[in-house]
Amino acid sequence: MYAHTYSILYIHIQTCTYGNLCIHLCRLQWKVFTLINVSLFYIYSLNKLFSFPYSPLSPSTLQSPMASFTCSASQLASLLSSTTNSTEAATYLCSQFTAIANQLSDTSYAVNNTYLLFSAYLVFAMQLGFAMLCAGSVRAKNTMNIMLTNVLDAAAGGLSYYLFGYAFAFGSPSNGFIGRHFFGLNDFPSPQADYSFFLYQWAFAIAAAGITSGSIAERTQFVAYLIYSSFLTGFVYPIVSHWIWSGDGWASASKSDNNLLFGSGAIDFAGSGVVHMVGGIAGLWGALIEGPRIGRFDQSGRSVALRGHSASLVVLGSFLLWFGWYGFNPGSFLTILKSYGDSGGYYGQWSAVGRTAVTTTLAGCTAALTTLFSKRLLVGHWNVIDVSNGLLGGFAAITSGCSVVEPWAAIICGFIAAWVLIGCNKLAEKLKYDDPLEAAQLHGGCGAWGLLFTGLFATKSYVNEVYPNKPGRPYGLFMGGGGKLCAAQIIQILVITGWVTVTMGPLFYGLKKLRLLRISSEDEMAGMDLTRHGGFAYVYHNEDDSSLKPSFMMRRIEPTNESTPNHQTMINV
Repeated sequence: MYAHTYSILYIHIQTCTYGNLCIHLCRLQWKVFTLINVSLFYIYSLNKLFSFPYSPLSPSTLQSPMASFTCSASQLASLLSSTTNSTEAATYLCSQFTAIANQLSDTSYAVNNTYLLFSAYLVFAMQLGFAMLCAGSVRAKNTMNIMLTNVLDAAAGGLSYYLFGYAFAFGSPSNGFIGRHFFGLNDFPSPQADYSFFLYQWAFAIAAAGITSGSIAERTQFVAYLIYSSFLTGFVYPIVSHWIWSGDGWASASKSDNNLLFGSGAIDFAGSGVVHMVGGIAGLWGALIEGPRIGRFDQSGRSVALRGHSASLVVLGSFLLWFGWYGFNPGSFLTILKSYGDSGGYYGQWSAVGRTAVTTTLAGCTAALTTLFSKRLLVGHWNVIDVSNGLLGGFAAITSGCSVVEPWAAIICGFIAAWVLIGCNKLAEKLKYDDPLEAAQLHGGCGAWGLLFTGLFATKSYVNEVYPNKPGRPYGLFMGGGGKLCAAQIIQILVITGWVTVTMGPLFYGLKKLRLLRISSEDEMAGMDLTRHGGFAYVYHNEDDSSLKPSFMMRRIEPTNESTPNHQTMINV
């Protein structure tokens, strides 16, 4: 660009030298040339400004890259010293570049906030996936009840997170344990965060509550849902998210003072621990304190399958959750308009967003296929319900390290996540633990594996890109980064388990003592749709009720060597 400008200038100067009448024009061209070069210098400077500090899931991420741009007339005047009225020219140029910088700043805010809002919409759409998955996994007589609880999670969670939750999670400046600003979004928005960030974090909070509702389905009073959902989204979950995601959190990998846990901080990029373990362990305690559903285990203690009424709804819910996970994991970057290194290249945060979507996909797909063939070997048939749960287990596991691992490592993550889920289900059966949606096993067990996986496979270059606040930080043990990150991940697993236990355990126990937790056995046998919600969701046939079975049934007799040539279908009375 500069060479082209000089060649044009040379032609103009040669033209000017052929006549003294052009001397004034020549001087004017020289001034214009100087202004052009200064302009090119500042355009290059503006271009460089798109490389700006970043901290995942921190409100400061939303600050504009143009915020540090300044233009000084005195600096420009020295470059225009050979130009008449250089100060005026410099002032004019500064005003123009300031206007350009402001427009670019507005554009960057708009692009990043639009990206975050779209991600929030995707995460919120996961509530529909939870609702369909839950509805298909329970018996038809409890469909209206479980659907209502999913609506309640979003509604009650919205108010509690607005009043208290967001302040506890991201109310900076604060201490390492709990936030203390922005209650009821007071003094909001701020230079550190906008409304889009609040909406995104609310969608995460109600996802944790939705996980818990699946564990205690088909036997829990409506008032208990209201109490636990408000408490979880307004207090328990926000404290954990403050520890791990806030710039003030004691275990945060993006802690503002760089005083990091084991020099690394706990990396939980999108919430294997913060969201999935919190929801899963809360559901674990709820289901343990309530006890199993009537008929789940016979008198000898053997497991009896109480199958959900619609595999179609389970698959539909699984696909909706899969779709929403692309807002859950890639959206956790919060911004997309950021370059890595020099501007103008093809590689930037947009590439990291794409890589995160790929690792998420590979982990889920691997877990689904592993579950498919493993269950075929174990039980002898292909089960779409098990495959759907395996798929979600892979997603829950990769959520922690999705942005800092290679795609090939995501395949390992999904493979082991499937076996973690299978093992947890076997253990639950032996302990006579009843979870209609396998939520505690899936989100709690696979979420814990995901945190450990990140400590083993996090890649050095990706860790430094995603968490640039402290260069040279520890990374995955198996990638040559030592054991410090792995130690921080183990600490996170233990602390989350302990925190949810000491908060949600007593809550469920207190509800039980107050007789607010479990419905009566009569209501449970009849179904909550009929006894609590005014009627069934739709007309259905209850396979558990022998009085509704016909006196004779038709079945197909398979042909044998002794069969008649026409292989007729026979009726057995």
